[in-house]
Amino acid sequence: MSDANTLALLGGTPVTEEPFRFNNGIGEDEKAAVMRVLDSGELSGFIASPDDYFWGGPEVRGLEAAFRDHFGCKYALGFNSATSGLHAAVAAMGIGPGDEVITTPYTMSATTSAILMTGAVPIFADIEDETFGLDPESVLANITPQTKGILVVNLFGHPARLQALREIADRHQLFLIEDNAQAPDAECGGRKTGTIGDIGVFSFNRHKVMQSGEGGVLVTDNEDLMTKAALVRNHGECVVEGLGVQDIVNTVGLNYRMTEMEAAVAREQFRKMPPLVSRRQQLAARLSDGIAGLEGITPPAVSEDCTHSFYMYVMKIDEELIGIDRKLFTDAVAAEGVMLRGGFLKPIYLEPLFQQKICFGPNGHPFTANPRSDQLDYHKGLCPTCEELEYKSLMLTAVMQPPQTETDMDNFVEACRKVLANRDELRRYHNSLTD
Repeated sequence: MSDANTLALLGGTPVTEEPFRFNNGIGEDEKAAVMRVLDSGELSGFIASPDDYFWGGPEVRGLEAAFRDHFGCKYALGFNSATSGLHAAVAAMGIGPGDEVITTPYTMSATTSAILMTGAVPIFADIEDETFGLDPESVLANITPQTKGILVVNLFGHPARLQALREIADRHQLFLIEDNAQAPDAECGGRKTGTIGDIGVFSFNRHKVMQSGEGGVLVTDNEDLMTKAALVRNHGECVVEGLGVQDIVNTVGLNYRMTEMEAAVAREQFRKMPPLVSRRQQLAARLSDGIAGLEGITPPAVSEDCTHSFYMYVMKIDEELIGIDRKLFTDAVAAEGVMLRGGFLKPIYLEPLFQQKICFGPNGHPFTANPRSDQLDYHKGLCPTCEELEYKSLMLTAVMQPPQTETDMDNFVEACRKVLANRDELRRYHNSLTD
């Protein structure tokens, strides 16, 4: 057997030695935008006062206008992060202690923190195993008299089952918020993700499709929700009287204001979003064509009425079919010089926050404020599909991010093929370590 055919993990030559290149879409346009702000001398257009300064400076407003035009929504608000935008979105719904919001356990912690910050508690429904969004049947099973809404995540770039969730929300008079940080410009049933819920939130975090370091944008068609979210963004407690706001529930605000420099970079990134997403889709399609022929590896599903933005490229492995476990497979593939890992994030309900039900103060608030506090359940096994994916079958890579090329996609497929072709040797090697 030649050195090239020997697994790199066993001393052979890796498929590639080209390092992974981080997604860096910053160019001359962004540099010029930053200099435009610096030359203006106005780094933030916000003041917490009931006048025009309440709404921020020209770069923030320009970004908001671009979102309104692209998504056809009535209102858009820039935030210093998508996390801030999510908190403002949940707060705008007027909920508080004793209330429940159904959400996914398979998400970054900001999704659930946004709920807890209002004094409400997250209730975790399971996810479906094809596109990894909330399972509508599990959502239905978790509705109680305390349920006020659903916070759904369009995970990895693919829409959740938004049409079914929208129908459930409408039937049960619940709000629907989309955490759309990972799926900009994806579509579901002919509509853009982020516009199907009552509110959608987008991200410009450093590793997202669009990036300005930090930043987020909230979109909605509801003026009352927009106003409430704007009050949360910019110290609403001291401007409600001057703005003539009568409903002051959840209007104690924070400094969630986006800077002019951040917004200027975000404007340029947002302008580039369609080609950025399109390039990811091209590279992902090349990858899927190759992965589809490999035994025991399932490429990402794209639902018939949806498009995928490919924040990440997510596959499933059948350990029994290929005869080696996920960790051994991913370790061997990674040794061939390509990026691959098992799992995403452990189900959020397994974090100490939920295991101990400790959040604000030592006495369990807001969990103890719930009238069925004793029934709030966050035990291991709560969401079996989510746990099976995280601990056994889900694998992900960012290899389809630009500036990677078609050659990189082919190398990734070849690395997987090489490992599968040498699985017997790999298994013997693994057994020798454990004997």
